[in-house]
Amino acid sequence: MGSLLGLLFHSLGGFASGSFYIPYRKIEVWSWESAWIVGGVFSWILVPFVAAYLTIPDFMQIIQQANSSTLFWTYAFGVLWGIGGLTFGLAMRYLGMSLGMSIALSLCSIFGALVPPIYREFSGMEGITFSQIAGSTGGRLVLLGIVVCIFGIYLCGKAGMMKENELSDEQKKESIKEFNLVKGLIVATISGLLSACFNFGIEAGKLMANEAIIKGCDPLFQNNVIFIVVLWGGFTTNFIWCMYLNYTNKSFGDYLNTESPLRRNYTFAAVAGTTWFLQFFFYGMGESKLGNGASSWILHMATIILTSNFWGLYFKEWKGVSKQTLRTVMAGIVVILVSVIIVGIGNSL
Repeated sequence: MGSLLGLLFHSLGGFASGSFYIPYRKIEVWSWESAWIVGGVFSWILVPFVAAYLTIPDFMQIIQQANSSTLFWTYAFGVLWGIGGLTFGLAMRYLGMSLGMSIALSLCSIFGALVPPIYREFSGMEGITFSQIAGSTGGRLVLLGIVVCIFGIYLCGKAGMMKENELSDEQKKESIKEFNLVKGLIVATISGLLSACFNFGIEAGKLMANEAIIKGCDPLFQNNVIFIVVLWGGFTTNFIWCMYLNYTNKSFGDYLNTESPLRRNYTFAAVAGTTWFLQFFFYGMGESKLGNGASSWILHMATIILTSNFWGLYFKEWKGVSKQTLRTVMAGIVVILVSVIIVGIGNSL
């Protein structure tokens, strides 16, 4: 039952992550940086605080009493992840939801899933090591699932490249207004590498999660206290960059621009930010049930890719491509779904 609940929670988190960018598409007149940081206030500051307040007794006291090393590394990984999250938004802007997420998350899934157990292997840090995963039947199934998922992500990325070769610039920009393959590939690669730091931040802050359980927190919500510190780091990076863009683009006036639908824009930014945080709210619940960082991370990434490709099809990002390209992206989605099933079976053994 625990594994089934873990799969369910990760699926909900993946759906939230794969869907959060949709409300941003509804924001009008504002520059990208203005919309992004307003949504970020909700996703990185307000909603995580409310979630921790509702689920963890004395969560601020836990943070204040944590040792400096724990706080530093949790925050530092959050800062690095913030760069990944920032470029993730740019990847959506330049490549669209299907191609942007597939490329970024392929790297993110590999690094996020495998680096923590490999690090524990050599550092002696408490937790499941890579050799322990590889040494059990269930663990080997989890690793097989990761390999299968990577292949599925490759197929999705290949389909995106086929699309690039088939469509004219005008056709690409019908669904993605600022389509730019070169810029998109650069920011998606940076995003994929650094976004994995969120998983490292969770690992670095585990002592705070343990303290939350001691204080009576339901283990299902133990990671909510870690999210506070990690997301402070992420907010720092994004705030600095967005303020810089506001300055260089002279877009500070967006926030009070009466020529824009202010109430509508703030509402959609709030919905986007809240939806974004729900991915990690459910991720924390799923990880607490599965108890395996590698499988939890790959399940999270896989369900995001499934959702984002569904929305990519819905918003006609693949309109005008050949049947072969469409079959390729559909095959990638199916392979990723199979990988989720394999990882789920591995966790149940």
